[in-house]
Amino acid sequence: MRLDGKVAIVTGSGQGLGLAYAKALAAAGASVVVNDVNPETAATAVSAITDAGGRAVSVVAPVGPTETAERLVATAIDEFGRLDILVTNAGVLRDTVLWKMSDDDFDLVIQTHLRGTFTTARAAAIRMREQGEGGRIIVIGSPAGEHGNFGQTNYSAAKAGIVAMARTWSLELARANITVNAVVPTALTAMTATIPIYKEVFADFEAGKPLPKVVRQEHALGSPDDVAPALVWLASDDSADVTGQAIGIGGDKLSLYSHPDEIVLQYQEGGWSPEAISSAWPDGFAGHLQSSGIVLPPLE
Repeated sequence: MRLDGKVAIVTGSGQGLGLAYAKALAAAGASVVVNDVNPETAATAVSAITDAGGRAVSVVAPVGPTETAERLVATAIDEFGRLDILVTNAGVLRDTVLWKMSDDDFDLVIQTHLRGTFTTARAAAIRMREQGEGGRIIVIGSPAGEHGNFGQTNYSAAKAGIVAMARTWSLELARANITVNAVVPTALTAMTATIPIYKEVFADFEAGKPLPKVVRQEHALGSPDDVAPALVWLASDDSADVTGQAIGIGGDKLSLYSHPDEIVLQYQEGGWSPEAISSAWPDGFAGHLQSSGIVLPPLE
C-alpha cells in the first residue's frame, strides 16, 4: 500500500508510537514532518527516516499553541509543497487521583492532547480545503477515553474529547473529501512499563523474548510497529469511505468501537417524577448498567 507523493505531519513523533507512525508512513512513500519538544530526539527521528531512504524534516515545538500548528503546516508546504495527512499523536501524562490532581496537572494534559489536536487539525483542515483534493486526519484516542481509568481524570477526558471531535469533524469535512478517524492504540512502550501488571512483560519484550498469545491478543499488546499499519491504511486511498470511526489496534487485535447509544428506554406520558423513576428503574434499567474502567484478563 503506497503513499507516494503524499505529505504527512505526525505530532509527538520523536519516539514511541509517534515515531513508529512516522516511519511507517515514510516507508510507504509519504514525506513526513516530524514533531517533538526535544531537538535531539527530533533529529534522531528524522535521521532514522532519511537513512532508510525516506524524506523527513522536523519542527521542534510543544503542541497546543496555534503558533505550533501553523508552523507545522507551513513547514509541510515549504519543504514538500502540500499537506495530505495529519496524525495528532503528541501527549503527556500527569496521573493522580481526583482529590490530588492540581490545576497544572489537569491543564497541561488538556492543553497538549485536546487543544493540541484541535489546533493542528484546524490548521490542517484549512490547508486541505484550500488544496481541494481531500485529505486524511487521524487523531489518537486511548482505551482510557473509551472506558475511563483510575487516576487519569485529565487524560481520560482529553482522549474522550478527541474521539468526539473526530466524529464532529467527519461531518463537517465530508464535502471536502477529508476523512477523520480516531485510532485507539495499545502497545508496549515506556508508558506501559509503568503499569505494575506489565513490568515483567515489558522487561521480557525489551530483552527480545516472544510475547505470550494472551498478551498479544486478549491484552492487545505488541510493539508500536504493530499499531502503525492502521495509520498507513487510514492514510491511503483504500480507506476513502471510512470516516468518523474509532478503530482499536494493538498486538494481534483489530477492533471497531461503537458510538455511544441508548441501550434501554421507556416513556412516561406527562414526564417523569422521582417516584416514577424509582419504580421503573429496578426492572427496566438496573440490569443494563454499564461498567467503568479498563477490564483486563489475567496474564496466566
